[in-house]
Amino acid sequence: MLYYLFHYLETQFSFPGASVFQFITFRAAAAFILSLLISAIFGKRIINFLRNQQVGETVRDLGLDGQIQKAGTPTMGGVIIILATLIPAILLAKLDNIYIIILLITTVWMGLIGFLDDYIKVFKKDKDGLSGKFKVLGQVGLGIFVGAMLYFNEDVTIKEQLPKEQQIVQNNGKVKVFGEAHKSTKTTVPFFKDNELDYSKALGFLGDGYEKYGWIVFIFIVVFIVTGISNGANLTDGIDGLAAGSSAIMVVTLGVFAWVSGNIIFADYLDVMYIPNSGEMTVFILAFAGALIGFLWYNTYPAQVFMGDTGSLTIGGIIAVIAIAIRKELLLPILAGIFVVENLSVILQVSWFKYTRKKFGEGRRIFRMSPLHHHYQKLSYHESKIVTRFWIVGILLAVLTIVTLKLR
Repeated sequence: MLYYLFHYLETQFSFPGASVFQFITFRAAAAFILSLLISAIFGKRIINFLRNQQVGETVRDLGLDGQIQKAGTPTMGGVIIILATLIPAILLAKLDNIYIIILLITTVWMGLIGFLDDYIKVFKKDKDGLSGKFKVLGQVGLGIFVGAMLYFNEDVTIKEQLPKEQQIVQNNGKVKVFGEAHKSTKTTVPFFKDNELDYSKALGFLGDGYEKYGWIVFIFIVVFIVTGISNGANLTDGIDGLAAGSSAIMVVTLGVFAWVSGNIIFADYLDVMYIPNSGEMTVFILAFAGALIGFLWYNTYPAQVFMGDTGSLTIGGIIAVIAIAIRKELLLPILAGIFVVENLSVILQVSWFKYTRKKFGEGRRIFRMSPLHHHYQKLSYHESKIVTRFWIVGILLAVLTIVTLKLR
């Protein structure tokens, strides 16, 4: 909204300083600061409101140190993250940008699913919350929506770098490095020089004209990633500050990729896929990062508030959609490695338990407890130490992810 206001003031009245709102970097920095202030300042009021409404966490005794003491801590604190993200994004981003529209809808969509899950747990006193099939249905629905928007919307395009012999000097003296904008189902493959993979080629066995069915593969991939990453974030939210801190690291890293992918100069220099208009996502991403960091003010040990599924499902959904939009989803196993490992620890634990129970008559476990962070709690590590070490691993994974820009 402010972008349009200051654009009007600049064009109509030559208002001093109004042109600064044309720069993505300025609006992204302003969004970060504003979201940080909103979550840090108004977060306390929201926590007090949740406490007054008796929106407290119900804790099942799993034999973990300090677990029982957390009973009654306000939950559904993901509302803080959502509000602190949406307000700066609506104020400072271009609201007619297709990527911003998708991210705003993603935030509200996943936020509502998580809120409904928390509401059932808290107010209906049902510890299981929203039925798993309805939760997955909501995630799949979002994946179908996002995949369809990215595939069919005419504003979602890429520009591919031309071969050296086809690059020409234009009338304005600039070298034309990229071809014309076009629709594509290509994505980036890390660690390879010619690092583009076309999803539609998976249907090459259909013969000529297989490209027109590429949307089927693309949407399936989007659904799988959105569901997997949102569930991974949900499982990671088990001890104070783990999900919010790890997510902030991932989000800032994706912000770097979004800005580079949407900047034709850096896309050329780093030889990455140029995605017109995707740089605008940087404003939303930094608003989201500021909201997560501000939320950590109250969520670090000992937590004054838990994000609940309202926050964790939203976080995972947003991270997945950003990565898909900038065609870097194949980097998620590295960047979101913590989410992936947490997911795998549960899958392995459950699968091995069922297998051994069927084979030997008694279930056996790989970990003392899953998800993985609970395994370390069972080994008597203090949760602050676990969280700090997970953050360190997250930073290393983020650095490795950024290095893939040049490591091929």
